Amino acid sequence: MPFVRRAGVGGSITILAAALAAAATAAPPVSSEAAVRLLGEQIVAHGLRVDATTVGGLSGIDYSPRTDEYVLISDDRSIRDPARVYTARIPVGEHGVGPVTFTGTRTLRGPGGDTYPPDSIDPEELRVDPWTGDYLWSQEGDRGPHGLRDPSVRLARPDGSYLTDLPIPNNERMQPDSGPRGNGVLEGATFAGGGALVVTSVEAPLLQDGPEATAGAGALTRITVQARTGQLLAQYAYPLEPVFAPGPGANGVASILAADPLDPTKYLVLERAFVEGAGTRIRIYSADTGPATDVLDAPLTGAHPVTKQLLTDLSTLDLPAVDNIEGMTWGPRLPSGERTLVLVSDDNFADNQITQIVALAVR
Repeated sequence: MPFVRRAGVGGSITILAAALAAAATAAPPVSSEAAVRLLGEQIVAHGLRVDATTVGGLSGIDYSPRTDEYVLISDDRSIRDPARVYTARIPVGEHGVGPVTFTGTRTLRGPGGDTYPPDSIDPEELRVDPWTGDYLWSQEGDRGPHGLRDPSVRLARPDGSYLTDLPIPNNERMQPDSGPRGNGVLEGATFAGGGALVVTSVEAPLLQDGPEATAGAGALTRITVQARTGQLLAQYAYPLEPVFAPGPGANGVASILAADPLDPTKYLVLERAFVEGAGTRIRIYSADTGPATDVLDAPLTGAHPVTKQLLTDLSTLDLPAVDNIEGMTWGPRLPSGERTLVLVSDDNFADNQITQIVALAVR
């Protein structure tokens, strides 16, 4: 079934029912008690040039079994170079992570076929469609001095050319007094339910959902589930942890990933926190939307949020440093039966940060 084809209510319900039925026979999802160990890391050279572009700002990563390559999206707002996607070979195995070899660049293009003008787009997450090989990517829009621009969930062909936009909930549209906070919008996206569903996450609480997380209190943001054909199906409150230290800082959802390819209720959620003077803390949670209340276009008051358990805190692993990790994807399974989880950091094109590829083994 082509991604861009719209379905009626009955068609979408059938898709969701099929996904739920498939989940009954799916492999058990990753649990919070699973052992996680560090396999290794690679640091990409700062300012590396590939196809006349600067590698940096890597905010999303996904593995493409069709090509045996990783696909990475840059959050360059077409300021340094046109908005783009990279393909790369990243050897991940029992003995660690081999050197990263970039194999190509795909320029993202708008509906008219042109590259995106400077500062007109803010790419964040990218996933490879398991049915077609196309690229699903999210962008944050803008709430700034030049006005309001809605976020979007967009589909592109593997060459970067535009296919379509998926609908977004009304509560995720930029309004003067409601909607997403600036630079805190659609950082996470994943396919679920065997590819029948698209699931996105908002980084920070919507304006109407209360304040952001602080050192003294967590906060609530939202996870949205829709059919791959576009129909919005449900939305859930996701509880963010408090910020790990006092001081100017924030905590939000930087990435979401289906824990099992068939189960439409189990996810890994990457919370990225930063405190000025204290650094970055990356925690990955195993989350379950099953017990949560559907809050699509509804206030969060009285709603049961998503349940979650800590899978790993990168500060507990033997890494020399933990930078601005924003993307994650499942990699190859190891001979031991463990799954590999591959992470990437966004260096913000800054010479005091790093582009870090980290590989974990999850049992």
